[in-house]
Amino acid sequence: MDPKQHLYLVDGSAYIFRAYHRLPPLTNPEGTPVGAVYGYTTMLWKLADDLNKADGPTHLAVILDAGSKSFRNDIYEEYKANRPPPPEDLRPQFPLIRDATRAFSLPCIEEQGFEADDLIASYARAAAEQGWNVTIVSSDKDLMQLVGTCEKGGGKIDMLDTMKNQRIDIDEVVEKFGVPPEKVGDVLALMGDSVDNVPGVYGVGPKTATKLIQDYGDLEAALAAAPEMKKSKLQERLIEQAEQARLSKVLVTLKEDCNLPMPIEDFKLDAIPPEPLAAFLSTHGFTSLLKRLNGGAGSPERATQLNPAKPVTAGAGPAEGAARQSPPEFPALDYAAYECVQTLEALQAWVDKAAAAHLVAVDTETSALDAMQADLTGVSLAIGPNEACYIPLGHGGSDMFAEKPQQVPLDKAIEALKPLLENDAVLKVGQNIKYDLNVLARYGIAVAPVDDTMIESFCLDAGRSIDGIGGGHGMDELSERHLGHKPMAFKDLCGTGKKAIPFGEVPLDKATHYAAEDADVTWRLHAVLKPRLSEEGGTRIYERVDRPLIPVVAQMERHGIKVDREKLAGLSSQFAETIGALEAEIHEAAGQEFTIGSPKQLGEVLFDKLGYKGGKKGKSGQYSTDQSVLEKLAGEGAQVATKVLEWRQLSKLRSTYTEALQAAINPKTGRVHTSYSLVGAQTGRLSSTDPNLQNIPIRTEIGRQIRDCFVADSGNVLLAADYSQIELRLAAFMADVPSLKEAFANGEDIHARTAQEMFGTVDRDTRGRAKTINFAILYGISRWGLAGRLGVEADEAQAMIDRYFERFPGIQRYIAYTLEQVRERGYSETLFGRKTWFPRITSKNQAERQGSERAAINAPIQGTCADIIKRAMVRMQPELEQAGLGHVRMLLQVHDELVFELPEADVAAASQVIERVMASAAEPAVKLDVPLGVEIGSGSSWGAAH
Repeated sequence: MDPKQHLYLVDGSAYIFRAYHRLPPLTNPEGTPVGAVYGYTTMLWKLADDLNKADGPTHLAVILDAGSKSFRNDIYEEYKANRPPPPEDLRPQFPLIRDATRAFSLPCIEEQGFEADDLIASYARAAAEQGWNVTIVSSDKDLMQLVGTCEKGGGKIDMLDTMKNQRIDIDEVVEKFGVPPEKVGDVLALMGDSVDNVPGVYGVGPKTATKLIQDYGDLEAALAAAPEMKKSKLQERLIEQAEQARLSKVLVTLKEDCNLPMPIEDFKLDAIPPEPLAAFLSTHGFTSLLKRLNGGAGSPERATQLNPAKPVTAGAGPAEGAARQSPPEFPALDYAAYECVQTLEALQAWVDKAAAAHLVAVDTETSALDAMQADLTGVSLAIGPNEACYIPLGHGGSDMFAEKPQQVPLDKAIEALKPLLENDAVLKVGQNIKYDLNVLARYGIAVAPVDDTMIESFCLDAGRSIDGIGGGHGMDELSERHLGHKPMAFKDLCGTGKKAIPFGEVPLDKATHYAAEDADVTWRLHAVLKPRLSEEGGTRIYERVDRPLIPVVAQMERHGIKVDREKLAGLSSQFAETIGALEAEIHEAAGQEFTIGSPKQLGEVLFDKLGYKGGKKGKSGQYSTDQSVLEKLAGEGAQVATKVLEWRQLSKLRSTYTEALQAAINPKTGRVHTSYSLVGAQTGRLSSTDPNLQNIPIRTEIGRQIRDCFVADSGNVLLAADYSQIELRLAAFMADVPSLKEAFANGEDIHARTAQEMFGTVDRDTRGRAKTINFAILYGISRWGLAGRLGVEADEAQAMIDRYFERFPGIQRYIAYTLEQVRERGYSETLFGRKTWFPRITSKNQAERQGSERAAINAPIQGTCADIIKRAMVRMQPELEQAGLGHVRMLLQVHDELVFELPEADVAAASQVIERVMASAAEPAVKLDVPLGVEIGSGSSWGAAH
């Protein structure tokens, strides 16, 4: 036998799901979904090219799963029972993927009753016993059992992880599992697999499983030694669950003696006839791949000489580095095609065209960024690619004697635009259209209905970057990412700094190019993004949660909230006095005066002069004095560090709130109008700016004093409605923890219940610790992080984490399952279908990977919280109006809290409606078996309402 024979076995099933989750859904000319087909084809193409550049195969086959059931289901009925059925739009793509494989003239192997892994194992073993080398193209941990040299024939089996561009040999298997390949099945049997529903031994994770096999040699030896082990939970479980472990070993062991559906020799890799591949690409509209095929230098001599696809970046997450089908074929943006509308007749013609089109992209140009104070400078419209105009309304400079260009009078323009922008039969599309809604509302126009490209992008791609372009949702970034076009920059027209001019002073030709381009780009982005919502499962979260929230939040911003300027000024003076006193105390404790706000000087005082241990210098050569460093020193009794922490907090609160809030008062309304972002937090939570009301300390005396400055108008009160422990309630439901669900159903103190479960007693200390643990676990905290929060050693913190998981095993299962899902799919998902992408979840950088894992654990819970309160906000005004309380105004949303302003006489009636709406906000989309508690209070100020 020729020693150069080298068989490559491609795990096609893994390719399918990777392609499906990495690429946007696409359809072929017949309307059949083909996103996964396109991704699969591209990945197979790239593999062929990469192999040609390296040590290419002599034989190659693609192995697929024939169905969802195998002989393992006969052994264990619950095998893979946790796996959801394939998505509806993926099912019709399975036969097309087989067609794609055959279009490459490659063998496509599958067998009913067996998994792809078993066929791979059987072919790999048969080839290796004939002396062939075998490479399995996969990263599946189960297949790592096969790696090594075959004793019988001498053939070598290794693996190729194309995602990481990494070969997996014996050393890599040992590095991952701590045991050689032939012992991997024993480790897997002990630890189980939550994705495949392999039971394993409860509570035994990868590290424990590895140590047991290292210590005892194999599974049976470990089980036999269990009675003699030191008495512990592990010993009990090994004894009680021995048969479960043996069953798991059967489930994870690959079958290496399957009947081979096709002889190995038939896998010989010969020249690829280009005609079948070209026909396949043409049939499904894969024009970019077809051009690549036709652009090659004649027919390929062998399969691996195809022109290369765009390379996948090594180590990229599931959402990065993927080839993507081209967006719709738009003509290049043409500034010359844009119209500057300067007469009422021309404006009316555009209004008529937009009404006939039933969809128009809208953008406003203003004199300032504050929507509540900015003057309208102009409006741009677009009804198609390059069919865009700009309507100047406030151009000509600020000098009353300056010559102004011809433009439609503002009142006439508003009169002409109002019927169009309020027409229910015309969809208005904007990029961050909430801003435009607020600007136009001040001119008497209630824009509706609306779509927002920024929010469409957020519902599709929150957290991921695409084709090397960042993951933001601003128009410029979206345009570059989806249209390949870099829009004109505002600063190029208006300049920056002291030389900047207002947009109203920009010449009309340049202003038209800039403003009409914004509308044109927005129209094109909507044409790209809106279809993806239905294709990628984003419609539910967009249509039921985020889109209807746009006008609600806009109205809240317009309402604003009153603040007591005098009280703020007094509090600011009080803070200033305290800050001055703290400075004196810090200088006295340090033995010298220095600039407290200078990290360099503070570091030198702490570590050089006072000699505290633990100082670390960064690349700049100065000591780190961040929050964690100071908290550690304060815990060790460093008075200077304690006082500096107080000084920093007060200084920040003074500058951010007591001073900034006074400056933020709108002179016309006398109220503060914060701006909410619907895309500011990756998990879907609202964030606020100008001013930021999210970071006011919640439970401190200082925070209460600041909230006391937010007040109701005369004759009214403020009402605060707050979800009680909603994250813990959702965790109990999503992780299915009976004891926690029971506690919530009975109205128990959940932290006291946890303290009783964890420590066997409830007092102030144990309840406080239980509260910290309850929330920390949901954020994926490490032993070191928990140790820092509780002030204990890392081992003690780990013991608490272990005990928590022992008492609430559902939480541990939830965390494991969530991480498995995110690693496999690249994203987490809330109960309402909101996706958050984690492209660094498989990063080689430990800090990046662990940070993504912590965020991924919490994202489904925190995101579901955000979805629920958003649903409550959308439903609130109609329910209040139906109850005759339409005058109640919703002013603020902060974390899990809603703040309202209303007459004091209506508090009782409004409270009933508000509580009912908030408590039932998840329904009917999601039926919770844990009640959502709502706490309501009222008073003359926000602080008094708590």
